[in-house]
Amino acid sequence: MSLTLLAMADNRLIRQPAGRNWPLQRLHLFAGPLSVRLLAYRNIKTGFFMSILKVSALTAALSLSALPSQAVPVFPNSDYSNSVASVEQILGYPLGSRISEPAAIKQYFEQLAAAHPKRIKLVPYAQSWQGRPLFYVVIGSEQHISQLPDIQQQMQQLANPQNISDGQAEQLIEQLPASVWIANSLHGNEISPAESSMALAYHLLADQSPQTAKLLANTLVYIDPLQNPDGHNRFVSRYYATVGLAHSADRLSAEHNEPWPNGRTNHYLFDMNRDWISLTQPETRGRVKALQQVYPLVFVDSHEMGGDMGYYFSPEAEPYNPHIQANQRQSLQWLGENNARWFDKFGYDYFTREIFDAFYPGYGASWPLYHGSIAMTYEMASARGHNYRKADGEILTFADGVQRNFVAFMATIETASQRAPQLLKNFYQYRKDAIKQGSSGAVRSFIFPAERDSAGHTKLSAILTEHGITVAKANEAFKACGQSYQAGSYVINTAQPTYHLIRTLLDDTVPMDKDFIAKQEQRRANNLPDQIYDVTAWSLPLMYNLPVDSCNRAVSVASTVVSSERVLAGSVTNLQAEFGYIVPWGDMAAARFVSAALQQGLKVKSSDLPFTHQNGKQYPSGSLIISKADNGPQLAEQMQQLATLSGAAVTGINSSWVTDGPNFGSFNVKTLHKPNIAMLWDEPANPLSAGSARFIVERNLNYPVTAIRPAQLTGADLSHYQVLVVPASSRGSYQQALGSRGLANLRSFVERGGVLITLGNATDMLLAGDSPLLSSKREYKVREGDAKKAETDSKVAGSIIKTPQEYQQWLVPEKADPDWVPGFIARAEVDQQHWLTAGVPASVNSLYVGNQVYQPLTIADGRNVVRFAPAEQLLAGGFVWDENRQQIANKPLVMVQEVGRGQVISFTQEPNFRAYVDGMHLLYINAIFRGAAHANPLR
Repeated sequence: MSLTLLAMADNRLIRQPAGRNWPLQRLHLFAGPLSVRLLAYRNIKTGFFMSILKVSALTAALSLSALPSQAVPVFPNSDYSNSVASVEQILGYPLGSRISEPAAIKQYFEQLAAAHPKRIKLVPYAQSWQGRPLFYVVIGSEQHISQLPDIQQQMQQLANPQNISDGQAEQLIEQLPASVWIANSLHGNEISPAESSMALAYHLLADQSPQTAKLLANTLVYIDPLQNPDGHNRFVSRYYATVGLAHSADRLSAEHNEPWPNGRTNHYLFDMNRDWISLTQPETRGRVKALQQVYPLVFVDSHEMGGDMGYYFSPEAEPYNPHIQANQRQSLQWLGENNARWFDKFGYDYFTREIFDAFYPGYGASWPLYHGSIAMTYEMASARGHNYRKADGEILTFADGVQRNFVAFMATIETASQRAPQLLKNFYQYRKDAIKQGSSGAVRSFIFPAERDSAGHTKLSAILTEHGITVAKANEAFKACGQSYQAGSYVINTAQPTYHLIRTLLDDTVPMDKDFIAKQEQRRANNLPDQIYDVTAWSLPLMYNLPVDSCNRAVSVASTVVSSERVLAGSVTNLQAEFGYIVPWGDMAAARFVSAALQQGLKVKSSDLPFTHQNGKQYPSGSLIISKADNGPQLAEQMQQLATLSGAAVTGINSSWVTDGPNFGSFNVKTLHKPNIAMLWDEPANPLSAGSARFIVERNLNYPVTAIRPAQLTGADLSHYQVLVVPASSRGSYQQALGSRGLANLRSFVERGGVLITLGNATDMLLAGDSPLLSSKREYKVREGDAKKAETDSKVAGSIIKTPQEYQQWLVPEKADPDWVPGFIARAEVDQQHWLTAGVPASVNSLYVGNQVYQPLTIADGRNVVRFAPAEQLLAGGFVWDENRQQIANKPLVMVQEVGRGQVISFTQEPNFRAYVDGMHLLYINAIFRGAAHANPLR
């Protein structure tokens, strides 16, 4: 047998004899001099062994370092057919030897689907912000693929127990296959799962062994190969831009230290593994829709973690969300045990239960649980490149991750195949029991009175509809649980298959286990970090700041089921008005209206105070006034168009006469100028903060934002901008990044009439220096009593520690930061007399995350326009340490201070947290548009 060596510049290892295409399994790499490597191979088809003397040159070094530590995939008793193309045959490099770009991954699956249409189908389901397609493939036996539409329809029938009998359900359970959905690389820099999807697809199609045939005989495998193509493309392009002569395993190397904002997030820098409850991103929305068409029984969300950590799979860590049922936890145990059995066979280490809990419902590995499926996270230690030197000196390779994910996927498919009838029965029973619980429990309906914020109710009801929850809008007034409600109120009866999801999303608090909380208090007392993995509250009504009532009776009223349209067309009353138009302020529809109006060049005024017009209607502060005298002859047509697109309610008025409040020519009525908005972008900004702050303006308002790197700010001319937003920081501080020149430039920007808005801990930047821009201070942790005082001598006066509580105070340093708060929903009280709070109700809810507490401004310095509620009312949802609750109470959430001709506005907590605290968005928008109107630059 003669073999020909290939040129060293590419990644191919050998060229096989002419006319033959045998898959080769690489077995060993025998170390030798740099120029000589001996490679041993087994021909998988014939079993013969071959060895190749590989001659290298300087140009070969990069290819050699890219070679996998073993052939991928490897699975016992596999018998690969040469009729199925490998990754190398299609993409030109062995699987695991190069990190594939999104286009390459798509190319591989497209060619598999084209070559084997009877066994694999490719289904597009969404498009990323940058226009990259998202798709899944489904692989199964020829019989199942031919019946795929029928199978999916039958799963939808099983998912709706109210429409089928138990007998019909039993028939479906007997005949339906199991289904496994494997979702990969939601975080774009978690690289091995995406590659493992190709390994799995190749194996399922090419392996002719009885074991794989048996798996596919009663299992459909759905593979979502790349959930975040934009972030993945960012990682791959930047990674290979740093590679030199050889891939470095050193964690200090540029290869292992991504530039801002790294590849984890999507285009708008969202962590999409937190987006499943709010559905802000198109990738998530498309995936949720696809899952409700398929209803897979088992959902795997495959991730990567730190390179020193090994491999993680179910069962999860405590706490579990109480809406996860006992049989679901049992299924997670089955899956974990079988994964462990296969990892033992391969000699792979793993761990379970220690981290990655199942409490927060916004993970990909959580959301399907509330529909009755089994969902879980898999986490592989990441090489974050080709090679990674672990702390113990072992070299972890990219191919290691690809192979181990593949084994975990195969083990999972085997479990689903073996337990298909039970999984199907559990799925049906979950949804049937949910209806029963919703029809007999203490909460049988949720009612939104919908007396204000029409746009917020429209959006929230649409999102709930996208979740598969039925929401109705009352066509007439009605009574329920002793309360009267107007027509237009929203009603959600809980007797639905999605009962547990309804309660998870709408309850103020989903409680954590008391024993778990006690354990966390004990850890905190010993200066150990708590084990709460994410936020403890996410109630959508609270975050939208929309009142909702729960009732122990189902509501029966003539109603219309709402759609998934998030913005409904607005209307214009009295289109041919003689004077002009008024748009009441107070929701996102009005905000969308003003954004579009200013971009069209219309002159818009806004009242700082509420007023009553001659027409008898009362209008809230912030309401918009657009007069014919100030605008062009096409104003009526523009009003109709803007109302339709924005959803705003526009009223035409024939006179400017106001019976109460300021007239339209008052100094309390400001002209809104079209602001140019800049935002700091790049280190040290927190990518999540920057992304959500930009997203709210650009995608919720369709208003452009200019991103500026901090380095440009040291000498930049900012006179072109009216507003500068500074996101929260993560690594490093703005003081260091900007330096004295940059900070001086910011001061000059504000003094000339600019509006400087800081988010979260970016407020610290305003407090720096001898002449701070904001006259507040950040607080240390409160120390109770006078347990100890600073002493300078080596010996101190004696003391008596009387109680364990006093002892705990001795453990606290004199200048310690408050303890970190994982995230709860806090009530805050609004000063409605200030222009910044126009249209905002008397109370709002904010996510509180972190440990930043700031002193209030004195009345001589500025205004604390929003402050946290007193301690007794502070906690709206979730969990907070008691001493934090006491210290946060009555402290500022939003501060405003005039500096020269401009304004400094500080949000001490993120108003745009994950873009799902909708009730805070109007304050952020006011800061931008009304802030610019209240600054006094020379125009």
